[in-house]
Amino acid sequence: MVERHHVEEIAQVLDGRPTGRDSYVDASWRRCVEVYGMDPARSEPAHIVTDAEFRTHRDQAEWMIGAARASLQSLFRQVAGQNYVLLLTDANGVCVDFFGDSLFTEELRGAGLYLGSNWSEDLAGTCGVGACIVTGEPVTVHQDDHFGNAHTALSCTSAPIYDSLGKLAAVLDISLLRSPSPKSSQNLAMSLVTAAARRVEMANLMAASRREWVLRFSTSPDFLDVDPEGAVALDGSGRVIGATHAATRMLSRGGSLIGERIDSLLGIGVDDLTDLMRDRPTEERVVALGDGGAVFGHAIAPQAPRRPRTMAPALAPRRAGGGVLSGLAGHDPTMARLLSQAERLAPTQVPLVVCGESGSGKTKLARALHMASGRGGFVTMDCAGAGPDELASVFSAHSGPATLLLRRIEDLSEAAARALPGLLDAHPELRPVSTSGIGPSALLSHETLPSALYHRLAGAVYELPPLRERQDLGWLIERLLRRRCSGEMRLTPSARAELMARDWPGNLRELGHVLDVACALAEGDVIDLPDLPAPPRPCTDQQSLEAVLDACNWNMARAARRLGVNRSTVLRRIRKEGLRAPG
Repeated sequence: MVERHHVEEIAQVLDGRPTGRDSYVDASWRRCVEVYGMDPARSEPAHIVTDAEFRTHRDQAEWMIGAARASLQSLFRQVAGQNYVLLLTDANGVCVDFFGDSLFTEELRGAGLYLGSNWSEDLAGTCGVGACIVTGEPVTVHQDDHFGNAHTALSCTSAPIYDSLGKLAAVLDISLLRSPSPKSSQNLAMSLVTAAARRVEMANLMAASRREWVLRFSTSPDFLDVDPEGAVALDGSGRVIGATHAATRMLSRGGSLIGERIDSLLGIGVDDLTDLMRDRPTEERVVALGDGGAVFGHAIAPQAPRRPRTMAPALAPRRAGGGVLSGLAGHDPTMARLLSQAERLAPTQVPLVVCGESGSGKTKLARALHMASGRGGFVTMDCAGAGPDELASVFSAHSGPATLLLRRIEDLSEAAARALPGLLDAHPELRPVSTSGIGPSALLSHETLPSALYHRLAGAVYELPPLRERQDLGWLIERLLRRRCSGEMRLTPSARAELMARDWPGNLRELGHVLDVACALAEGDVIDLPDLPAPPRPCTDQQSLEAVLDACNWNMARAARRLGVNRSTVLRRIRKEGLRAPG
């Protein structure tokens, strides 16, 4: 009964009706369904990375773990006896450090509150760590705020940790397996975890800036020397080379502090820093702010005159296009470039066109762009058969800034194509995002789409690669297998090799259907070769051999299987086309 109510409430959010929950919870629920394709009725177990993956994440986060360890130990002592668990995850959501009661180890491991657990939103659904990574803000995801019904007993409060260059480096999470019902019961946890995250950032900045001036400051003199609110590191000319997140919020004009001169931010120059050292009373170390306010400052002199080594950067995100866009691809260079650009364009008014073969994920990318844009409404129109009257009614079905998804714009009738520019002029609050099943050059020359309309809609054009050319095919198979098959289904090596070798003319849609069939036919939790439906007869006349070879890392046998030909045919075509392996 409780589970059914949870599913109904998620459906309420998808219908645009308020639930009374925090807005970041509603937004995350929408991403889980519309972008990640999750099912709230399915019980997803905690995802634990392999030992090899964990070692990689742990090694890359070593500098961060060292900076955070003292603050985590202090925080754990503060909550001792209250059954809290502390997790430190990297920027990808993988837990790399852990503090918890050893009496509950097995229960914590089963709930995913343990080393190696992956709490990224696109994998675990709505959760504290995942929502914190997407929003960049402290959040509490309490009990049935969680999307997945396997996690609705948990209460998770998370705060972001930024490196001194302003990039998200980690998330500090304090969780309970079971807690009192009111979400307000976690207000103290929120205060504790945000303060601890601030101290971790301070420790990291101080460790990385021993040979530079550091200016620490606070709005009150009482704790300035022992627990300041923010800090900046300065080079010899007084320019900011590092800052804590709190300092950026206190001093910036909406952007980064890196490269700014301290005398443009505060009423002091680099030569005045000696007046703010600890040998003067705290209440006398007043620093004027640009807006007329003031803070109390504490300057720490360099330990040596040499320039320091560059501080250790945060662990690089798993793939380009962070936040909601990050769940759309694995390690594929083409998709990485596309998602990186899409992330920067998402909050703008630039009209976008997304091209690609059927089933390649055009609508899913459009929805992710909308989610990342922060716009309220999402209006969809199928262009096939739509006349001017249908267009006008769709344009009227919104209020306020919204995204207008025009599906298959090459199917617009001539009358609708003539009416569309006027409707766009009349509704400047609508940002058009169009999809097309034909390529950009073919779309530009398409007889029913006037050139002026193309340039009106195509401020930027993205062309999604077909599945057979994507280098993250293995990652996609694993991700869709987890999404579409309940429990811990796994593929035998022969089944995996078969899926990796297929041509996938139906792209992601076809892959999803194949996995649905395989999960239904498999005996137990193992999918073997006989469980896979037979592929359609391959058609390879127009395929780019070089693209297929790149996707297969120039493995001739794999490329031959994917193309449906023998290895000698691949070698013959390579010689005929004069292709050479990279490097």
